[in-house]
Amino acid sequence: MQNRTTKRLTGPQMILLGFLIMVLVGAFLLMLPISSKDRHFTPFIDSLFTSVSAGCVTGLIVKDTQTSWSLFGQIVILILIQIGGMGVITMTTFFALFTGKKIDLRSRTAMQEAVSAPNIGGIAKLTGFIVKGTVLFEGLGAVAVMPVLIRDFGVLKGIWYSIFMSISAFCNAGFDLMGSTGACSSLVYYKDDPVINIVFMLLILTGGLGFLTWNDIKTYGFKFRRYSTQSKIILVSEAFLIILPALYFYIFELSGEPVKARVLESLFASVSPRTAGFNTVDYNSFSGSGIAITIVLMLIGGAPGSTAGGMKITTVAILWASMISVFLRQKAPALFKRRITDDVIMSAIAVFLLDMHLFLAGSIAISLIERLPLMQTFFECASAVATVGLTMGITSTLHTASKIILIIIMYGGRVGGLTLVFAATGRKNSTHDKYPADHVAVG
Repeated sequence: MQNRTTKRLTGPQMILLGFLIMVLVGAFLLMLPISSKDRHFTPFIDSLFTSVSAGCVTGLIVKDTQTSWSLFGQIVILILIQIGGMGVITMTTFFALFTGKKIDLRSRTAMQEAVSAPNIGGIAKLTGFIVKGTVLFEGLGAVAVMPVLIRDFGVLKGIWYSIFMSISAFCNAGFDLMGSTGACSSLVYYKDDPVINIVFMLLILTGGLGFLTWNDIKTYGFKFRRYSTQSKIILVSEAFLIILPALYFYIFELSGEPVKARVLESLFASVSPRTAGFNTVDYNSFSGSGIAITIVLMLIGGAPGSTAGGMKITTVAILWASMISVFLRQKAPALFKRRITDDVIMSAIAVFLLDMHLFLAGSIAISLIERLPLMQTFFECASAVATVGLTMGITSTLHTASKIILIIIMYGGRVGGLTLVFAATGRKNSTHDKYPADHVAVG
């Protein structure tokens, strides 16, 4: 017989609780001597930070993954990345289906909210599609980079590195095993390698497009007109968010590089901030403008219902459409000849403001605690709240208070601001419709 408290849990509360249990179990396992290469206990704050970063598919680290964690520790991190990328609810729903258990309405509702599905119908089929697609893309990615990594690290390490980093890239996690090429060096060693760059960019984009978009692509092929409005917004916005920043990086930030490396680095610097966390350039070499553009890309993130974080492409697109509709004195914004409803606009505003509050509050607090320039803490906190994992090299030097702030921001960024609020407010549904309307001037 189910516990009454469990029965009363809403979908957002189930998501919140699932992630919390996962990161706490991960932190406990990473504390154990078997998880570290020196076979000593890892301080709880460092294991918790690593667990939250992996489970929330962020990629910020306080210890280099390859040089600090044993094979057991790396496996724990990889499992956290895989569960965090696909979602705790998705994984539990899949295992329930796999074992033949019936999925009740509450679980279906939680799954719908976890993947941002438009309706509850077909959730079981969608879950199977997500798991199969994830395994397929991660497997293809691992096979594609395996020859390069076997060449550089030997057979066993090459195979393990390929599997680990393919899963990390598809889940937009940013964890890597390149410590032997330089601590926390990410993919800088492969900045001009076309295979590594192209495969990882494709994995990042594939995971970041969202499972519903891939379902549209699978169902309708190249018939773009038949895609859902959400998929159209995501694909068109994605093109702009890759091409325009890449041109900027190519012209202004990487002019000293050879053409081949310059093209690959520019594209990678445009793709990875949304929200993978791998890097082929040192961000400390970027100008203030380049850092600012990267921060904006991180905050935007990927698509809803994907492995990526951020405030999401659709949120930003809806805010832009709303702004333009006000300028043109239109009654409602529209995208692809579809009117955007008031509740969607309000949700977009709420997500934007929640993420900006987390981002600004965390940045200012860490700047005050660590006495660091705001631009550096802006970068680090944008990376945390959008679950990106890019860094300017300050995370490992932070004091405990600052690490706790980043942990809270990463957790809030992954489960989502609205999920946090809805979990806290439960089923309350008060309305202000009974109040008389009034006009308030803005702008």
